[in-house]
Amino acid sequence: MSKADLDKQPAQVAAMFDEVSTHYDRTNTVLSVGNASLWRVATTRAVGPRAGEKILDVAAGTGTSSASLARNGASVVAADFSEGMIEVGRRRQADNPYVSFVQADAMQLPFEDDTFDAVTISFGLRNIVDPRTALAEFYRVTKPGGRVVICEFSHPPVSLIRAGYSAYLKYGMPVLAKLASSNPAAYEYLMDSIQAWPAQPELASWLRDAGYESVAWRNLTAGIVALHRGRKPIPAKPVEVAEPAAAAKKPAATAAKSATAAKPATAAKKPTTAAKKPTTSAAKKPSSATKPAATKPAAEGTNSTPTVPPEGE
Repeated sequence: MSKADLDKQPAQVAAMFDEVSTHYDRTNTVLSVGNASLWRVATTRAVGPRAGEKILDVAAGTGTSSASLARNGASVVAADFSEGMIEVGRRRQADNPYVSFVQADAMQLPFEDDTFDAVTISFGLRNIVDPRTALAEFYRVTKPGGRVVICEFSHPPVSLIRAGYSAYLKYGMPVLAKLASSNPAAYEYLMDSIQAWPAQPELASWLRDAGYESVAWRNLTAGIVALHRGRKPIPAKPVEVAEPAAAAKKPAATAAKSATAAKPATAAKKPTTAAKKPTTSAAKKPSSATKPAATKPAAEGTNSTPTVPPEGE
């Protein structure tokens, strides 16, 4: 019987879950005192799957959570690191066309960027060697505007409930694990990993650091479990630069103004031409007026030269 330690080496964790895969769902029901199904319903509602959406269910195990997510017609990819879990899941979901299984490492997801409308993980994030790296991967494969939902064991905020829960983990759960599990030692790891897991505000800060916005959480079963949510922001649309087009129009407008301004200049030339005509006409008229004055004395037989009176008269 194998038990992973808190170093959470992938091979150890995978081997541990391979051993418990056959009775995994039954053991969860027993250890959660029937609350596992309620937490699954709450997670599904938080994800809000819609027909036609593509959803990634990380650490999906045997696919029980994936089947719940696919109930409304969403296409769900159930990813898990444990080959044993995937084998059991494929058998159980063989008739479900909306669920497909992929063996995958949460820290190196084999999917393209911006692939899924939603990414979710239930009770698996604390089993990953580097949860922050996994969250960065979740963010990468989430579509802009898509969401992330994490359902994970947490820390009850009320001290009395927290004390009672710690007593259950230490004394009650080992007894139940021996009755329900094929590998009771594996659930000693469960207790250790829950107690070492950060509280709700710290996990929320990890989500924000990964890039998610609108991060929030709500406690389930008095905070024994917490449901964290976030959304991948939609990039701001690049502002359409209309200035070059406007600038291109300005010279045309300027040219139009120049053309309009040139018209008075053309009109100004017309008075200049008209001004020349009176000058020419006026110059000719005095010449015509002097001619009769010079010819009239000649017609009367008088000298055209004026007579000068003798000096002294």
